[in-house]
Amino acid sequence: MSVEADDTGGETTVTITQEAASEAVQLIESEGLDTNKAGLRLFVQQGGCAGLSYGMRFDDEPESDDAIVEQHGLRVFVDPASQNYIGGSKLQYEGGLQGAGFHVENPNVVSECGCGESFRT
Repeated sequence: MSVEADDTGGETTVTITQEAASEAVQLIESEGLDTNKAGLRLFVQQGGCAGLSYGMRFDDEPESDDAIVEQHGLRVFVDPASQNYIGGSKLQYEGGLQGAGFHVENPNVVSECGCGESFRT
């Protein structure tokens, strides 16, 4: 298990905006999970018209080989295979007329599908 970054900075797999962290922490707490151990798992999976898509879920604790990014009170767990696709990405929370949700801004993406739900690196 490795800690990739904390609130003081350093090398990161993912950068987390303050708004994304606040929203995720509220959701984790509403699930009755301990934010000192639990976190948001961010992963890449096969699927979508462009080949890859993001997945997110809450986990009670990280796996032994996860990168753990801690910023703004949120722990994000990233498995080794997903790290290859999302290194340098930014996790954001966006609200608006089309709905609110988490969004990954990924500098490794070379193309996305029309709906923006899947990508190719």
